Amino acid sequence: MTARKKSKSSQRITRKPKTARVLMIIPVIMGMGLLLGSVAWKNLSAPVETQGAKIDEAKQVQFTVEPGTSGNQIGDKLAEAGLIKSTNGWKIWTKLQQAKDSSGGFKAGTYLLSPQEPLSAIAGKIWHGEIMQTTFTIPEGWSTRQMGKYFESQGYFTAVEFEAAVKEIPYEQYPWLPQNLPILEGFLYPDTYKISSDRTDSPQAVIQTMLDRFQTVALPVYEAAKPNMSLLDWVTLSSIVEKEAVVGKERPLIAGVFTARLQQGMRLESDPTVEYGLGIRQTADTPLTYAQVGTPSPYNTYMNTGLTPTPIAAPGIESLKATLAPESTEYLFFVARYDGTHVFSKTLSEHETATREIRRQRDQQG
Repeated sequence: MTARKKSKSSQRITRKPKTARVLMIIPVIMGMGLLLGSVAWKNLSAPVETQGAKIDEAKQVQFTVEPGTSGNQIGDKLAEAGLIKSTNGWKIWTKLQQAKDSSGGFKAGTYLLSPQEPLSAIAGKIWHGEIMQTTFTIPEGWSTRQMGKYFESQGYFTAVEFEAAVKEIPYEQYPWLPQNLPILEGFLYPDTYKISSDRTDSPQAVIQTMLDRFQTVALPVYEAAKPNMSLLDWVTLSSIVEKEAVVGKERPLIAGVFTARLQQGMRLESDPTVEYGLGIRQTADTPLTYAQVGTPSPYNTYMNTGLTPTPIAAPGIESLKATLAPESTEYLFFVARYDGTHVFSKTLSEHETATREIRRQRDQQG
């Protein structure tokens, strides 16, 4: 058989075009770039300190963003405070967030942050305005004087500042407040509140929060009942019931006794009104003296008929409701036992007998 020469074309090695080789390399380079970028970002945004299953509360710090602070300035301050690793990471997060949410921005306020949180968590809090929250509790029956001392003890503001602020009546915001009111006594609703920590240095902000709660919780009860008494009289009588009633189930009956006395033109003769007027507080060991009861005061219901000029404390919802629906009763007197309950009487003679017996028991106990 005659051998044939192979053609030149059959001897050539098939090669892929250069363009194809480049296209194959690009994904590899991009993948390596993304991997390196991911590793770099992970390092930039990682927490300054490692954490366990949950953040150590002892590591948390308060960080304040003042109004007008730029994003870069916030990043610098966070880095100085040891809360983020890198300002470069902060700038990257900011640029990406601005591209995603062009109408948003970092919010001023005080935040509770930890070096155990990643940069994205810290930045997210400040971007979304997750300001640090604090709580305060005002018990039922507290006066504005007691509230002022409490706020001062919590480091919010001074008692003097609060007592001055409660004499400023915000009629524009709350037109339902009684006219010619000298003080907001009784209208600062007793409750537990959660507010932004950046509002705790302003007595006006705290007062607004409490008036809002009264407007939401108490005012609708009054408006729905449509009672034959003014808003001021309702809150005033409720505050006296609040101060007298220690045991909850007695509130409607105590309200009934006071209502009956008012209807008959009798003086209320309520000890808490004397205490409020004199700025004192009696105890089992130091009860009111005859001299104190006989001291003239606009709030002394042993000497004056009718209600006190203003409420004497912050009534809770149960006292407010009890005053709207007082128990119908023939009792006109009551005297407190030392366990908080009361002995109710129809006549002055019965009342005086009950009072002597309670004092005798007290003396026996030493």
